[in-house]
Order: sequence, then structure tokens, then C-alpha cells
Amino acid sequence: MTKPLTAMQAEQTPDSGPYVPAAQPGAFNALGEEPSAYLRQHAGNPVHWQPFGDQAFADAVARDVPVFLSIGYAACHWCHVMAHESFEDQATADYLNAHFVAVKVDREERPDVDAVYMAATQAISGEGGWPMSVFLTPDGLAFHAGTYFPPRPMPGRPSFLQVLEAVHDAWEERRDAVEQNARSLAQNMGRSQLSAAVDLSAPPELLDAGLLPAAVQSLASSEDPDAGGFGTAPKFPPSAVLEFLIRHAAVPAETAGIARDMAGRTLAAMARSALFDQLDGGFARYSVTRDWSVPHFEKMLYDNAQLLRVYVHWIRLGGTAGFPAEEAADVAERTAEWMLASLGLPQGVDKATALASSLDADSVVNGEHHEGATYLWTAGDLEQLLGPDDAATVVRIMNVGAVGTVSEFGSPLHPARALDSEEAALWDKVRTPLRKARADRPQPARDDKVVAGWNGLAVAALAEAGAVLDRPALVGAAVRIAGYLEQVHWRADEGELVRVSHAGTARGIGGLLEDYAFCAEGFLALLSVTGDAHWYGLAESLISAACEKFIVDGELADSAGESDQVFNAQGRRPGLDPFDNATPSGAAAFAGVLLSYSALSGSVEHRIMAGNILSLLPPIAVQAPRVAGWLLATAQAALAGPVEAAVVGPSGPARDALHGALLRSPSPGLVVAVGDGAALGGDAALAGDVGAGAGDSAEAVPLLRGRAAGPDGAPLVYLCRDMVCERPVASVPEVLERLGSGAR
Repeated sequence: MTKPLTAMQAEQTPDSGPYVPAAQPGAFNALGEEPSAYLRQHAGNPVHWQPFGDQAFADAVARDVPVFLSIGYAACHWCHVMAHESFEDQATADYLNAHFVAVKVDREERPDVDAVYMAATQAISGEGGWPMSVFLTPDGLAFHAGTYFPPRPMPGRPSFLQVLEAVHDAWEERRDAVEQNARSLAQNMGRSQLSAAVDLSAPPELLDAGLLPAAVQSLASSEDPDAGGFGTAPKFPPSAVLEFLIRHAAVPAETAGIARDMAGRTLAAMARSALFDQLDGGFARYSVTRDWSVPHFEKMLYDNAQLLRVYVHWIRLGGTAGFPAEEAADVAERTAEWMLASLGLPQGVDKATALASSLDADSVVNGEHHEGATYLWTAGDLEQLLGPDDAATVVRIMNVGAVGTVSEFGSPLHPARALDSEEAALWDKVRTPLRKARADRPQPARDDKVVAGWNGLAVAALAEAGAVLDRPALVGAAVRIAGYLEQVHWRADEGELVRVSHAGTARGIGGLLEDYAFCAEGFLALLSVTGDAHWYGLAESLISAACEKFIVDGELADSAGESDQVFNAQGRRPGLDPFDNATPSGAAAFAGVLLSYSALSGSVEHRIMAGNILSLLPPIAVQAPRVAGWLLATAQAALAGPVEAAVVGPSGPARDALHGALLRSPSPGLVVAVGDGAALGGDAALAGDVGAGAGDSAEAVPLLRGRAAGPDGAPLVYLCRDMVCERPVASVPEVLERLGSGAR
């Protein structure tokens, strides 16, 4: 939910979470032992909260009362506000406890719960966001919903207590109508699930190449060419759309230049704005203003992992005069460093580690809760630190006004343009004292839960950043995170990936389709960069497990049915959301992984499955391309071949040069494997049987089988489509020429 930025007061301590209630945990509040930082923030409320599960709904049945479901997340500013205003209030809590079973959900731990009840909330109220407030029957059907409710009535919005009283009255006096409306909503949601179903058993239709230029033109009609991005405020970083535009810009299409220019304008605008932390790096969740000048200050792993990768891919494309690759490289390096420094968790077994989920939007100053206080500056702050001359220039180039744009704490640093050489030199000089001064301020809290899928996104981004920026340390970080995912989240004996871990222990629901897809994507990126076929085998295992868990009667689903109540609420049909949200949709991400895996394995079956998922694209490619970015990006890769590149030969500078040229190529859908060239011979080796990649040798990757180095051991590159290869080439210019002529 988008609300005006204000300084709300609440109790908080930075080391225990972004919001700490005033009350102490009570006997009737069941959240005290929950590992989720968000749930523990509410453990001291006088509300008798329970976690989402069968016990809470059984209690509602026994008491014959509705369930009040409150959904949010640890870094959510307005979740803190409603908690302070309503959930800490004893009178409100007493009424809630008497007439409802109160359930708290961390949407980041349970996106399956969040997704179905968000759809219900939007259908009921016409709005969506967090905190989400949903009223359910004891079998999980939604019948009334909204987002933030204030403690006192406001124009157009009743108070929370008024809502509770109205819902209780309806439940007592008009039960039949309430339940009928709830059933009707669930049936409608079931029908919408049917319209989004993907039949994986049917042969896919040929992808219409004309959809992609049409999608580019549709995006151009909603672009904000002056401020960058799409639409008006609030503005979110369009990461998946940017990935599509960058891929489309790399092909010889009439709309390639349009795509390149749009991507460049948005990337430049974000990089030069307050959305990007000009001191420490990393991006905030979104901007509440059209020109990216006032961010909503929470920093999320999923945003930064996606944006890091997008900026790296812009570097591979070569940039534009308006946003050169060199500037993008600086943004990428600082984003990667921020991710590791600010979200990196302590090392565990075998030095494996992972990344935390987020930093809060708020900080605590003198015991009060203030949004963005860590990041804000006044002219007086700058003059005290830098002296009058340097401060005057920084005030000018960073748009620090006389009146704070966010609060009395000041304004975020917002250059809004490229700095000239003199300004850039001054900024480089003053960044160090400014960073030091800011580090001494109260810092936003961190949510230390590890989400498998988001860490998978980070693995892919860091691995590719390390390769393109020539930063081996970033590749090493990607390997350590991947090791953590394998050791902590992947239960090989059960073939199950667990979505969340806390302090090195996985718990809770199994991973969703997006978790399997994002992790497999990360492992395949590591394979391409490191040549270690162990990651191929692990990705293959995840893909196989995902096919078993998420394909039901030939149809794809986002989850494996973790909850009867969620299943009821979506009309007792498996749910599949084809639209991107803050991250790519699970379906789109899975299509991309299946396409890459089919290129490495030669599996026709998995290529067909990817094509079937892409059948979701035609109805939305032109009508709603802003929520179909990853499907569009995957379609672009599919139309490009994908191109399969096998680099073979003894390790050394010559092979590294060929390998590096491929990793820095912007060719859409390019899939890279590297081995020593001691390939197996024979027709069986060329067949690429699915499931053959169990070992850690390079020949575990079918694309490498039968691909030998030159007669003198010289490294070679085989460029192939559908495992059919052209004559191998031995030099970087030949590789680049072949890739350029083969792009389509």
C-alpha cells in the first residue's frame, strides 16, 4: 500500500527487529517461539496471535468465529504503523480476541498464503498491499478484506475497530449471505486459475516472433521518457522488463534500438537517483515520486539481486552514450559489495554462507521510529562534516534542499544526472567521511531469514557479475551461497527444497515453484562461470523434483498444496500466477530454467515444457507487458535458439579467453559449458540422455560430450543449436563473429 511518508512513533531496538511491541509476551500469544522476525515483532501484542496453520482454523471451528488474517513482513513501514496504533491497543485487542481467531503471516515465508489472499483482497476492496487485513470463514474462504485501517475513522476509510464490529455483526446476523459470498469469491478465483492453467502434456504452439516487437512498442507507450521507468508514482524498479529489453536490444530487430534506449534511460535514472544509495550502494524498494527522488527506504535482497544482474547484462550489451557501461559497472560493483557487506550472514559449515532478506525502512532515533532517518541529510549536516565550500557543492549536486523532502531529518542524496568530472572528483573525496558519519547513526534492522529462491537469484547475479567485472571474489561468494543452499535448504534424500532457514536451520514449508526455479537458475549460472559440473547435477535434481511436485495432472502449479485453507480459498484448484511481481513469476522463471537445461542436456521433453509455459504469453505480451517481463525475456532466448556453447580444452589463458568472451556476450539465450576436452566418444555420448549428469566431471554435462579439443590440444568452441554444432572455432574474433551473425 502506498501512503504518504511520515515519521511514525513506535518502540524499536535495532538488534531485535524493526518493530518491538510495548507489551511483553502473554500466555495467549503464540508467536514468541516463531523464528520469523516479523512474527516475533508481534509476540508482545495483547492480541492472541497464532501462526497460520490447522490449529488456528480448528480453534475458529470450535469457537464458531471468523479468522482475522493479518499479513505483512519485517521491513514494512505501514505494518509497523498499524501494529503500534491497533495491535498494541488493549481495547482493540480485547474485541479482536473475543470475536475472532487472530492469525499472523510473514508473507515472505508464506507467499502461497499471501498470493491467494492478496487476490481476494483486490477482488473485494479494489486495492492491495501490506499490511493486508483479511476476514476468513473457518475453512479459509475470504469474505471481507482491506489493507491498512487507522485507529480512528478517516475520509473514505473506517477505523479498524469499526471494521471489526461490522464484520462481527455480519457474521452473527447475516451468516448465510457471508458464507455464500465467500463461496462465490472462491469459485471465481478457481475459474481465474483455470484461465491461467498451462497444459504441459500438449505440443506447444510455435511462438509468434512478432509478439516481442509488439511488446516493445507497448512498453514504449507507457514509458516515462523524462524520468525513466514506466507509468507514474509510485515507481518500482522494472527488473524483469529491463532484462527483456536488454535481450531484445541484442538482436537484429527493428525495435532493438527502441528497447536499448528505453532500458538505458531507466537504468540511468535509477542509478543517478535516491532509489540507489549514493554512499553505500544498493537499491531501495521503490520511489514514492515519479522522478525517483523520494524512496521507500527498505532494501530487499530480491530487488538488489535482480538489479545487479540487469546492470551486468547492460555492461555486456555495451551501454549507450547516455548511460555508458563504465558507469553501470560502478553501480554493479557497489550493489554487489553492499549485498555482501550488509546482508551477508556469518559463515557456517565449510565456509558456506547466505544472504539475509532485507533491511528495514525505518530507524530508531531517540527511541522513536522514523522512516529513512539513517539516509537523510540536511545542509547543516553536510556543512558540519565537510566545511562550507565542499558542503555547498554537495548540497547543489545532490539536491539537498532547505526543507527536507522526507521529514525533518532532511533529504536523500539525489543527483538526478551524471556528474561532470570536477563534481565526480569532489564526490569521490567526500564519500568516505559521509559514509563514516552515516555508519555512526542508528541503523535499520535486518531480517535475517534466508529465503532459498532469493538467494538463488543472488547466486546467479554474483556469479555473472564476477565474470563480467573480473571480480573472482564475487564468484567465490556465489559459490559459498550456493553451498549453503545445498547444505541447509536441499534435502537430497527427500528430493525437497525448503523455502526458509533461520540461523542455519531450515524449517517451515517446502519451497514453491519460484524457489526451485531461482535456485536452479543460480546453479546453472555457476556452471557456466566456474565449469564445475557439480552445479549442473544439483540443478538437474531440483528440476526433476520440481516437475514431480508442481505438475498435477499435466498442469503446472505455483505450490505443492501446503495448506487446505489456501486450496479452499482458490476454488480447490492448483494456483498458477503468470504475472511477475517483485520477482519473476514462478512459471516464467521455471520456463527459463527448463530452456537453459534443455540446451545443456539435449532434453526435448524439457524444451517442450518450456514452450508450453510460454503459451501463457500471447494474451498478455501486448496488453500487459509490464507484468510479463520474464516470460518475454525467456521467449527472446527461445527465439534465439537458444545458442549452446561448449568450450573445451586444457585450462589456461587460451581457454580462459574463449570462455570469458562467451560470458561477456549479450547474445540472448546463450548457454555456456566448459570442460577439458577429454570428451567421451560415440553416439551414446551425443544423445544427451536426461539424468546422466550425476557426477562432478565435465562430461556430466551432455553438451560437452563428444566435444574434443583440437589435435594439438588447442581449446575450441562449439556453437550449437539442439545439440547440432557448427564447425568449431579457435579464436575470440571467430566466436564473436559467429555469435553476431547467428543472432536472430
